[in-house]
Parts: sequence; structure tokens; C-alpha cells
Amino acid sequence: MGDLFGLLGFGADGWGDEIASGAWLTIRLAAATLPFGLAVGFIVGLARNSRSRWVSAPGNLFATVFRALPELLTLFIVYYGGQYLLQWIVSFFSDTYVEVNAFVAGLVALGLVFAAYASEVFLGAFRSIGSGQHEAAAALGLKRFTAMRLVILPQLIRYALPGLANLWLVLLKETSLVSIIALNDLLRQTSVAVGATKEPFFFYLVACLIYLTMSIISTFGLVAVERWSERGMKR
Repeated sequence: MGDLFGLLGFGADGWGDEIASGAWLTIRLAAATLPFGLAVGFIVGLARNSRSRWVSAPGNLFATVFRALPELLTLFIVYYGGQYLLQWIVSFFSDTYVEVNAFVAGLVALGLVFAAYASEVFLGAFRSIGSGQHEAAAALGLKRFTAMRLVILPQLIRYALPGLANLWLVLLKETSLVSIIALNDLLRQTSVAVGATKEPFFFYLVACLIYLTMSIISTFGLVAVERWSERGMKR
């Protein structure tokens, strides 16, 4: 057992530094994807809530497509399709070979999937807010943007937070998909360690515990955010 734990040491004789760097990349990727996915998801949810078919139809199409496609397929399309598109654009100006950054491709792919599901959460939150709230804001003379910021958004956050919290935990796990495009996340570094040491159970168990730790810490953070969103409300 001591020999196994010795494999987690830092330096030339252990895999601790590689595992730690992979975990750090996983955290950075999830943290960078979250605001992108939330922003796109909110816009799509807002569009889907519109009474105009010209506005709601593209939003519904976006949500349907990215919820229907497997996440891994979306990742491949963004990575290789983005590579082709970028190279095609650059070809008009230069013969330089351009390679898509795997981190950015992973961020965009996971962000689009996250946004598709988040739009459903936001849509449900929008529909949970009564029309009287909009009418009251208009009666007070608030412009639409001001009414959205001061009246609708605070309520929207409370309604959407449970669903978004669940999506964040799903996002943490889905970051493991980027190992397919040679991004050195936690799962890829763990797989490299397994191949070198022939100790699959031990290293995958370590990865499991790291993912579990990240989820537990996230849960505590989400509980704190939920309490903040409900400040001033009677229980």
C-alpha cells in the first residue's frame, strides 16, 4: 500500500504533479465554461420566452439541436469543424497553418451544451414569474431594461438556481470529455499514469475521489449562493 501512495508523490518518481495539474485544468475549464454557458443560455431562454415566432423559433432550434446531440459529438464538431472553418478563413489571406486551441474548443462545445439545458431552466423560471410583475414595473414607469434588472432578474435567479446548480455539477463531470482532444485534464493525466504504472484501480479511484471532492466543495458553495439569493425572504 505504501508503494501505491508513493506513486502520488511529486517529482520525477511520482505522478502527483501531473494529477494536480490535470485537476487544476479541469477546474479552470469548468469555471471558464460557466459564464459563457450562462450568458448564452440566458439569451436563448429569453428568446424562447418571446411571443414572436421569429425570435422564439431560433431559440427553440438551438436548444433542440444541442440537447439532442451527444456531448462527445458536439465536441468533435466544434474542434474539427472550427479547425476547418478557421483554416478556410485564413486561407484568403495567408498559407499559414492554424490550429484550434483545444481548451477553447472544449470551452465552446461544453458551453453550448450547457447553454441548451440552461435555456430550459431559464425558460421555466421566466414562466414562473407572473405577468403582474411586468405590469407593475410598467406602471411604475420603468423601462424594459431597468425592469428586467431590478424586478425580473432577482426573482429569476431564485427560480433558476436549483436547476443551474445541478447543471454545474454535470458540467464538472463532462469536462472529462476533453481528454479525447488531447487536453491534459484530470482524466487524461490519470489515464497516462495508469498506462505507465499498470495500476488502473488505484489511479482511477484517486480521480474518483478528486471529482467527488470538487462536487462536495461546489455543493457547499451553491448552498451559500442559494442563501444569498433568498436574503430578505421569510422562511
